[in-house]
Amino acid sequence: QVQLVESGGGLVQPGGSLRLSCAASGSIFSVMGWYRQAPGKERELVATVGSSSSTNYADSVKGRFTISRDNAKNTVYLQMNSLKPEDTAVYYCRADRIMVMTKYIYWGQGTQVTVSS
Repeated sequence: QVQLVESGGGLVQPGGSLRLSCAASGSIFSVMGWYRQAPGKERELVATVGSSSSTNYADSVKGRFTISRDNAKNTVYLQMNSLKPEDTAVYYCRADRIMVMTKYIYWGQGTQVTVSS
C-alpha cells in the first residue's frame, strides 16, 4: 500500500524559510514533487524531481525553492526560502509510479504553509 506522509508546514513571516518533507512507502517512484493549492485557486505545480535528480520548477518559485530527494529513504524535500505571502497554500506531495506502461499518481494529505506577518 502506497503512503505519502508530509511534514514541515507552518506559519512563517515574509522572507522566512521552511522545509517540507514527504516520506513515501510502498513502491519506488519515477517522479516525486510538490504542488500547492491556495484558497479559491486550482492546484498548481511547484517543483518536481526525477529519479535521476532532474528538476523542474514553476517560474514563481525559481531561485527561492529547492527540491531534492533521497532515494535511499524514498523521501522528497522542498526547501523554501524568501517566502512571500503569495506562497500561502496547502502543499501536497505527489509521487508517480509507472507499471506496465501505465502511470499511477499518488497524493499526500497536504500540509498548510502560511506566510504572514
